[in-house]
Amino acid sequence: MTTSGSALARDLTAPVRGGRLAVTHWPGDGPPVVALHGITANSLAFAALADALPGVDLHAPDLRGRAGSAELPGPYGLGAHVDDTVALLDHLGLERAVLVGHSMGAFVAALAAARHPDRFPRVVLVDGGLGFPPPGGTDIDALLKAVIGPAMDRLSMTFASAEDYLAFFRAHPALGPHWGPHVAGYVTRDLTGRAPELRSSCVLDAVRADGADVLGDAETLAAVHQPGVRGELLWAERGLLDEPRALYDAGRVAAAALDPARMPARRIDGTNHYSVLFPPAVEEVAAAVRDALAGG
Repeated sequence: MTTSGSALARDLTAPVRGGRLAVTHWPGDGPPVVALHGITANSLAFAALADALPGVDLHAPDLRGRAGSAELPGPYGLGAHVDDTVALLDHLGLERAVLVGHSMGAFVAALAAARHPDRFPRVVLVDGGLGFPPPGGTDIDALLKAVIGPAMDRLSMTFASAEDYLAFFRAHPALGPHWGPHVAGYVTRDLTGRAPELRSSCVLDAVRADGADVLGDAETLAAVHQPGVRGELLWAERGLLDEPRALYDAGRVAAAALDPARMPARRIDGTNHYSVLFPPAVEEVAAAVRDALAGG
């Protein structure tokens, strides 16, 4: 068992294509929730959410190509994550679960609900899941670099010590001001290798394949608009580096013409792309999950 924040977590694995999926489980006697993390993240992104949802039975996998699931083979892509999520439910003996997805994980959640509405009747999409088709002829690699360039750059970096690695994240403009046990545990789970060449566990080919789906795959971009996908979209006020320009704004969300009865959307003020999952903003995410569990 590991401690992440105040919630006692345990590690388990589930059989999936090519091996076993690593999963962090915060046990509870309440209803099941599965949480899906972002493109260069890991399961401990949801440790604070687990704390905010006492009694909920929360499972968060390290998605294929990340952290404890880094050794799982390709092919990668969001469809592979959907298949892995269904396999996790089957392994747990669950007929259905609420899905929470952050960033890329929100796109996985929407796609899973579109393909399997009976298994995933409600979703909570956090700063992701709503995409905008790129103009014809767009270079997807260049677009991916523009959107998550700093996160991708980190994957090629090495660190002489764990202390240097933690110092790098303490200086991160979106994470540093919110530093605490939840953030430290989250970033540490991604660390692998041996000093003086410690590095991120994320597989670059997985990040590229998943990012291409988020930015340009027609089925992925259409998923949130499918009638079987029901839940709520929450977006952060600020961006990936705590900059004023966020991934979403009221105009872009309005232009997407989401059905407000099926997928209402709202901004969480005073947050950036990462801090939305950490205190105090995570309480609003938890409230949305409770609404989803209630079928509201």
